[in-house]
Order: sequence, then C-alpha cells, then structure tokens
Amino acid sequence: MVQIKEFRIVMPMSLEEYHVAQVYMVNKMQQQNTTDTEGVDILEKRPFHNEFGKGQYSSKVYRLQSKAPSWLTTFAPADALILQEEAWNAYPRCKTVIKCPYFTKFSLTIETVHKADSGQSENVHGLNKERLEARQVEKIDIASSATDYWSYIIGSDAVDFSNFKSAKTGRGPLLEGWQDKCSPVMTAYKLVMVDAPYWGFGYRLEQAMLAGERALFIESHRNCFSWIDEWFGMTMQEIGGLEPKQVDENGENTVSMKKSDDVLDIIYPLDDELPSAL
Repeated sequence: MVQIKEFRIVMPMSLEEYHVAQVYMVNKMQQQNTTDTEGVDILEKRPFHNEFGKGQYSSKVYRLQSKAPSWLTTFAPADALILQEEAWNAYPRCKTVIKCPYFTKFSLTIETVHKADSGQSENVHGLNKERLEARQVEKIDIASSATDYWSYIIGSDAVDFSNFKSAKTGRGPLLEGWQDKCSPVMTAYKLVMVDAPYWGFGYRLEQAMLAGERALFIESHRNCFSWIDEWFGMTMQEIGGLEPKQVDENGENTVSMKKSDDVLDIIYPLDDELPSAL
C-alpha cells in the first residue's frame, strides 16, 4: 500500500530568499557528505520544458551504504541503498523520483510546492478525495530540539534557535509560536509518496524511508536558517557562478559530470527537490 505523507516546513524568510538559501545549503551539504565511497554522483544536468513546467532536470546516484538500517542488512547487501534519482526543479514547484536497483518494485516520489504562507494551505498539491483521505500531515518546527534514530544517522545541527539571532538580518530567536508571528514567512509543502510492495518487510521499508526523509527535511531546513549570514545578500546568478558549466554543440548550458572535491550542485528536488535521498 502506498504511504502518503505531507510535511509542511515553515521558514522565516521570503520565497525569493529561500530559493537562494536552498541552493546554497544543498551545495554545502553535498560537499560535507561526499566521500570516496559514499555521497552523490551527478550524472546529468540540463534545462527542461514540459507539462510540469520549465526549469532544471538532474539525474544522480546516491551511495548511502552506511545509512542502511541494521534489520535491512540482515537480508540485503550493503549496496541495497544505492539509489537513483531524477529531479525536475521548476521553482516554486519541484518533483523528485527515487528508485532502487536492488528493490526494483520500490519507488519514492517527492512533490514540493513552496508558498508564501505559514503552513495553513490544505491542498496545495491538488489531491483527489482518495489521496486526501490517505494523506497524513505533519507540520515541522525547525526550532525543535527533539531527536530520534534518523536524526542521528542523517546528522543534527546543534544550533539552539531559541538563542540564535542573525547578524545580517536580525531574525531570531525562534521562540514558541514563531511560525505565526514572523515576517517574512514561507512554507515548503513536501508530499512524499513511497511504495515498497514486498511481503514481510515492505511496510517497514516504507516507514524507514519516510522517517529518513523527515530527518533530512529537518536537518536541511535548519541549515538553511542557521547559515543565513553566509548566503544572505547573494543572488542566484552568484551561486550559479559557483557551478562548473559546459556548453554543448547547440550552445546551451549543460552539465554532465561525476563528483569531485570542487563540484557544487543542487541536490533535491529540490529542490532539485531537496532531494531526497537519505
């Protein structure tokens, strides 16, 4: 059975600021988490224009062997968490599709809509009645200090937002109820749909992926705000200038590369979807 969960992440910034913050955050986190054996391989990046919109398409491989839950490694090899991602980033809308070569029936899709509100919109993804009834909703507070198993696996930003204040913007601290009081404000509505139709362990795998995505959303969005004094004032053009580009025979900017120490990239979906892989 397909699991459907919508995460609403409220952020103390405008839609335009979030776009810059997200790209900066993805670049930095990707550099921090890529090693010789694990991390992200960028296979392709190119412009797209189709029924979804107009933006950037990317294809990547995530190597996450060390993040596999212990129960999974009892019957699956270490490379079971090598994931293939395709992402369509048409900000403020993004879509990411994750597949796993080892579990061929597995699929994970993340659709993201960014809106200038505080998380009160009820059906930004235009779901039908059946999917609305199946959908679970969780509003994430980036100021929460609560941790769990997956926050340990993904990593945890140690910044205490109840004492944090941006030197450049004066934003913060984030105290109880801050989502309804701050200005500017925006929300990332992330709809996660995961399906692992395997008898005996499919539901457990689906729940693990949902928990992993939740932890990644929390960590990445906490970083967006805690690094605000690093990216604030930058333009998309300035951040785009950090990325190596190639010009194809048609004169269009494209990127096709493998990871290297000096490569900066946009992860998820997004969002590329912010991203997505664990």
